Amino acid sequence: MSTEIAPLELTEVQWQVAEAIARKLVIERTDVNELRKTLSYLREYVDRENAGKAFFDYLKTLVRRGDQIGHSKKTVEYYKSLDSICSEYLKDYQDKAPQILMILGWATRLVKYYDKGVPTGEIQPITVMSEREAAIQAVTQANTFEVGQEIEATVAAIKKSKVTYEILGTIRLTQKEPKLASKLTEGQTVSVYIADLKNDGSIKRIKGI
Repeated sequence: MSTEIAPLELTEVQWQVAEAIARKLVIERTDVNELRKTLSYLREYVDRENAGKAFFDYLKTLVRRGDQIGHSKKTVEYYKSLDSICSEYLKDYQDKAPQILMILGWATRLVKYYDKGVPTGEIQPITVMSEREAAIQAVTQANTFEVGQEIEATVAAIKKSKVTYEILGTIRLTQKEPKLASKLTEGQTVSVYIADLKNDGSIKRIKGI
């Protein structure tokens, strides 16, 4: 039984992902009909637990059994291309099957544009910023950081002497804290200071106080 999926609005990053996937499909001359078949699979199971992971497992199964279920010698190569492209661009969405469905749905539509409107040879390599990278960039642009600046952080994780701090609800940095780690608890709010910055002004390293 197919599932009715509520409409989702793609974020700017997700649009970039859909466009990147479409371009790669054109570059690798992958049969878009094979992508439509994988979309049908995902649409059928999207509301089930771990549907995203099951989708990636399904792609790998297609690669392994392509010789048996393929209808031409090229089919296995199409499956390999789909598995590679999805692994490259959609791993961040493994726990968000509806988003994968929407992104691939738009990628399927965009393939027609790039296949007919843009010569393959003119397509340049594509870099896509992940949603996490975009969120960190947004926080960095909205704040001015300085070395030595004290700032509030949440202890997100502790692993032996390493402590992962979360700043402004977005930026996560792991730091060796041999003197502090045993005194902290996960979820605790603490003060840290900025020990180093990257060239773009984002925080490179912090230390607990």
